[in-house]
Amino acid sequence: MESPFVGSAVEMMILEVIARGPSYGYEITQTVAERSGGYFDLKEGSLYPALHRLERRKLLRAFWREADGRRRKYYELTDAGRAELAARKTSWLDFAAGVNGVLGIGRAHLAGS
Repeated sequence: MESPFVGSAVEMMILEVIARGPSYGYEITQTVAERSGGYFDLKEGSLYPALHRLERRKLLRAFWREADGRRRKYYELTDAGRAELAARKTSWLDFAAGVNGVLGIGRAHLAGS
């Protein structure tokens, strides 16, 4: 069985980062890397196609802002993006609980890690 989560994990992480406030490409990659303890290193070839897909689906809205003398394209969540993120998080948690159950990893085990 192939999980639909593998392909959409990058999008879900991007939505989560942007849910905390408008952000631009480099800042998104740095936040993902920092919050994942360096496990995820988003490259332009993954980040920008995902941002464009999310924007086409009206889950993100893009706008330009001048910062530090540079013009940057920022992204923010739309109401549809917030709803999509909530749905994806619920699905992800259900999926992870199923996998953890098969692996014998329960909440007590995770808390003790």
